[in-house]
Amino acid sequence: MYKSRFSKALLNLIILLTISLCWVGSSKAQDSLKRAQDSARVIPDTLLFRIQTAQAAITEIYAANKKGYDVSAIQDRLAALGSSIASVKRDFGNGKGNAENRSLVSFKLILKDVQTELSAISARLVKTNSELQRMSQQVIDLNSDSLLLADQEESEKMLYRPQLLQIKTRLHETGEVTGRNLSKVSELLAKSSSMSSEVNDLQVALDDQLEKSGRIAANREVPYIWSAPLQLFGFSQIGSRLSDAYFGQGEIFQYFINSIWDTGVVLLIVVLAFFIWVHRNFVTASRVSVKRKIGELKFDYLRAYPIMASSIVLLCLLLAFHSDAPSIFIEVVQLILMILITIHLRRVLPKEALRLWFMILGGFVFLVFASSLISEALLPRLILLAIHLGFLFLGVRMYGKTKIPQFSKRFIKLVIWVLVLMNGLAIIMNVFGRISLSKLFGIAGVINLTQMISLAVFIQIMLDALELQIKISSCNKGFFSRLNPDAMKSQFKKVLKVFSFIVWLLILFNNLGMSSAIYSLMTGILSKERSFGSIHFSLGNVLFFFIIIYVSNKLQKHVPLFFGEQKISFDGASDHKGSKVALFRLIIIVIGLLLAFTASGLPMDKLTVVLGALGVGIGLGMQNIVNNFVSGIILIFEKPFRIGDYVELADKRGKVQDIGIRSSKLLTPQGSEVIIPNGDLLSGRLVNWTLSNDYLKSELLIKVSSTANMQQVQEIISEVIKGSVHTVNKLPPEILVNNLAADSVEIKVLVWVNNVYVEAAFKSDTLMRIMVAFQEADIKVM
Repeated sequence: MYKSRFSKALLNLIILLTISLCWVGSSKAQDSLKRAQDSARVIPDTLLFRIQTAQAAITEIYAANKKGYDVSAIQDRLAALGSSIASVKRDFGNGKGNAENRSLVSFKLILKDVQTELSAISARLVKTNSELQRMSQQVIDLNSDSLLLADQEESEKMLYRPQLLQIKTRLHETGEVTGRNLSKVSELLAKSSSMSSEVNDLQVALDDQLEKSGRIAANREVPYIWSAPLQLFGFSQIGSRLSDAYFGQGEIFQYFINSIWDTGVVLLIVVLAFFIWVHRNFVTASRVSVKRKIGELKFDYLRAYPIMASSIVLLCLLLAFHSDAPSIFIEVVQLILMILITIHLRRVLPKEALRLWFMILGGFVFLVFASSLISEALLPRLILLAIHLGFLFLGVRMYGKTKIPQFSKRFIKLVIWVLVLMNGLAIIMNVFGRISLSKLFGIAGVINLTQMISLAVFIQIMLDALELQIKISSCNKGFFSRLNPDAMKSQFKKVLKVFSFIVWLLILFNNLGMSSAIYSLMTGILSKERSFGSIHFSLGNVLFFFIIIYVSNKLQKHVPLFFGEQKISFDGASDHKGSKVALFRLIIIVIGLLLAFTASGLPMDKLTVVLGALGVGIGLGMQNIVNNFVSGIILIFEKPFRIGDYVELADKRGKVQDIGIRSSKLLTPQGSEVIIPNGDLLSGRLVNWTLSNDYLKSELLIKVSSTANMQQVQEIISEVIKGSVHTVNKLPPEILVNNLAADSVEIKVLVWVNNVYVEAAFKSDTLMRIMVAFQEADIKVM
């Protein structure tokens, strides 16, 4: 019994274990099948993603290479820069002896610009090279990806075989293009680096040569003129020498022209506007209605089509804005300018002046070419010596006798004195074997003279243009019609003379090779920081402070010119001018002070200290000055009187001549000018006789005999007053009996005079006419 139960339990346990094992095996089989199915899907999904990634990368690289990296443009630019370097190296580094200071400075500027451009090109090439290396590495990585190889026989890759073959072909092409671009960029980078090193070497050599140039020029370069060898050379040698002399200079000239094209375009636009302005004024002046008013125009320096005048203005402005240009540029522009002046004024200048001008022009041309042919040989040195002697003799003849209306005698004498001095030094240097200095002094002296004449023509052209504009404006009541013509032309001429003197001086220093040294010296003096206690400043800031104050003062003094104000007098009625002049003066002064303090570089805390000290000064002894200044501001806005008004203050009576910031001027009938502080005008009892109108009630006292017919007396007085041009017709006179005596009657006549300034003349004329009328009527005047 017990055994059968045990057997039955054992059998049940075996059955249960068998069922469990079968279930576990079935589960494992299902998991293995699922993993096998997932693994079958992994390879195609990864391959598709890799294919898409590779296509995107190849497209990006191909597009970047197709767009290009301006390799051709960079090659052309490097070739142009290489040409500039070669020209400098050829003219400076081959031992030809072109060691003139002006040429060295020009070469240094060229190399500086070349180095700047090379640095920019190198930075761009480095960036491009890094980008190409990154893309090249990306192509290598894609090419070595085993998953993208199409030559394997996996069933999954067979499905994408066409795409993989296309990717492999495009990848190969992209790799070749990237490699070629990388090779080109690397070559350009190496070339740019080599050129930069070459420029650095040349700059060092130029700096060294510039330091030695002064000592080299001062030393004897060739034998003394009495020891000079007698050498003759033919036309071929002359051409060779000219080519050697101007080949490097020609490179400098071309480079300088390319570097100033922006300024040239601006000046061209300005001169084109000048041409249109002058031409339109001539067209307006040719109209019958205008011509009848201004008469026949006679301008020697202007034409209806001012082509020559505009060209002269353009070249003068070009020299003015580029006075530090290379010598070859100044010589060429000056020669063209002289030719244009000759063509423009050949029919204007007198025969003697025209003959002198042709001598100067011819001497200048011969001097330039002779300076190019100069050598140690005797003949070219004698030719150059003869030219310098000719200019020396010309300068002696011209000194004290030459008159140019555009410039003062003092400036003309200075120019001729410089001409004589420079040619004298050129002769001495030629004799003692310093031919570089001889050429330098000779050309500088002659250009000094021709530049003065060119600037004189420039000034006259501008003055004629201004006079033409003033005449046209006077007809159509334009802006210039409100100006005082004589004062405006005088001030404009002064400005042009100062401008011309500065241009002349800058060009003279540049031709002498002194501009860089003077600029460095002045920069060092003006920019050096100095200290006064705790205040730090520079002389440049102080100079700017005083210049701004001076210019502001000059501008506020000449403000009346822009409002057409003239000198006030008692010769008749005058227009009443408002306080706009004083207001503009105040604005200019305030702006000038603000700009001056800003330019001084004085810190605001120090400025506060200065204002505090100023406040103490005001409290102690400047009350009256500040009071007058504030009163002037109040008068400007309150306008109790205007310029030209007839006012009376205490015992002072006269016409307002000027309204200033601190004081105002009165012109009395006796002709004296009375300066009255603005504080007195504001606080005192001021009588303005002409604030609303110029009328004045005048009083006449007449005594006649008591036996006279009073009706007849009144009629005579009334007729005489009505016949006067100084009375107001709409206001009839009042004839009153003022006093009676035993033998006389005093008559008071009250009459309105139309202008306060003609009262005395009115009384004199009226009394004389009344006396004549009384005599004719047998009326006795007592």
